[in-house]
Amino acid sequence: MMDGRVTGVRSIELGVRDLRKSAEFYSKVWALEEVAAAADAVHFRGTGGEHHLLTLRERPKPSLLGVNFATTDRAAVDQLCAKARSYGIKVAGEPAPLPAAAGGGYGFRFETPEGQPMSISSDGAQHPNVVLDRSRPTKISHVVLNSGHADNSMAFFIDVLGFRHSDSTHMMEFLRCSSDHHSIAIFRDSGPSLNHVAYELPNIDGLMRGTGRLKRNGFDIEWGVGRHGPGNNVFSYFIEPDGFVAEYTTELDQIDEATYVPQDAAYWDKMVPVRGDRWGTAGPPSNRMRFAMSGGLYLGTEPPENLRCEDVIGRKLG
Repeated sequence: MMDGRVTGVRSIELGVRDLRKSAEFYSKVWALEEVAAAADAVHFRGTGGEHHLLTLRERPKPSLLGVNFATTDRAAVDQLCAKARSYGIKVAGEPAPLPAAAGGGYGFRFETPEGQPMSISSDGAQHPNVVLDRSRPTKISHVVLNSGHADNSMAFFIDVLGFRHSDSTHMMEFLRCSSDHHSIAIFRDSGPSLNHVAYELPNIDGLMRGTGRLKRNGFDIEWGVGRHGPGNNVFSYFIEPDGFVAEYTTELDQIDEATYVPQDAAYWDKMVPVRGDRWGTAGPPSNRMRFAMSGGLYLGTEPPENLRCEDVIGRKLG
């Protein structure tokens, strides 16, 4: 029986222009810890047990190099690889042992139907110690991907990777692979790119302390602090040195599979009249962040001078 499924987001892999500069941001400002490095790559851990949650690789231009998922064991890896091939997905070779410097394990790489790079692995190294610092990220909470074919993307994550549908808004589909309300969200846009990466903090106090650290280091809050509708998570958003949007988040809803009922856009319009923020405290997201969420900054395009909200195609928030 083919019952392999993804169980969580393990890490994100980004191409950056200046590895030293980006590594300094993620260690000193974003507060991750370097665990391994090579000539053109650095791996960073959070305060949780996962070997690493971010890999930076020096590249000529910023790029999404991979969303890396976890699954239960080698058998599940093999099952998911076979399922991906049967779906017509581009798979880069057979599942194989992974480099020890990157946490080891067993897995394979593939591309989504829109060409976004991903991998699935099991049996990766875990840290025996958990760091008790609530102002630092513990893990990747979720990744939001822009898609020009959101319905097809949603079907891929559900049919191939075993995700379940949590909620819908006018612009976003929220998908879960664990008790977390969502580990992936799909934003309806003009094409594929990375919308943002959300890093989980232990509680609201930790999120506020981390947010303060960003501000002290000269990084403005681009949106927040507020509380989202779907997922009910508290948020603050920033733009990091290569133009990627990074979110601090906490208190994401935990789902009871036996009782949970997905809600549609009409429901969330009534529940959250201020789009994207239950509290109504965050104010509107900055125009620069709206543009960055479309992939515009990291893909190498500067926003037009005096950019207005209505000038950014598709820039409505779920």
